[in-house]
Amino acid sequence: MSDGWDGILDPGEKILWQGRPDGAFAFDWGAVFPLIFGLFFAGFALFWMVMASLAGGFFWMFGLLHFGVGVAIALGPVFWPTWRRRHTWYTLTDKRAFIATDIPFKGKKLDFYPINAGTVFSFYDEDLATIHFAEKITQTKKHGVSRTKIGFERIPDGRNVLRLMREVQDIDRQKSADPERDKT
Repeated sequence: MSDGWDGILDPGEKILWQGRPDGAFAFDWGAVFPLIFGLFFAGFALFWMVMASLAGGFFWMFGLLHFGVGVAIALGPVFWPTWRRRHTWYTLTDKRAFIATDIPFKGKKLDFYPINAGTVFSFYDEDLATIHFAEKITQTKKHGVSRTKIGFERIPDGRNVLRLMREVQDIDRQKSADPERDKT
């Protein structure tokens, strides 16, 4: 293969599907709390700047940082997922799922996740389907953890992709049941 997959795919590994998530804006209800908190934070900073400007001078400018942080807290969770999806590409092979991103100022990144008999899928069947097949666990402060589901998000041909993933699982199950099969 000379299409950029040299050195990435294993010998004999075949690409079954490639696609991209839908890049249209979609509101996630999980962003409501940060939106409200951020607007409250930015609103308080704006109020503080107005009141500080009445005293004269440039002291009010110290509120600009807080106002900017409030706006970022409010709008980041609303617009970031759409921005990320617009810079994301998906590939499914007969062994792995790849998620490639090329986000400005962060650079290119390629993550891959094995698809085998033990892979657990979560399938959200909508006009634009989402298939989760992995989970990222991040240590938070002290003893807490944060879990982030990973997968192909907002894809138009989700049922077909799920079918392909199940076929990959079935092949892995067959190989596990008959280890001699791999030697041929």
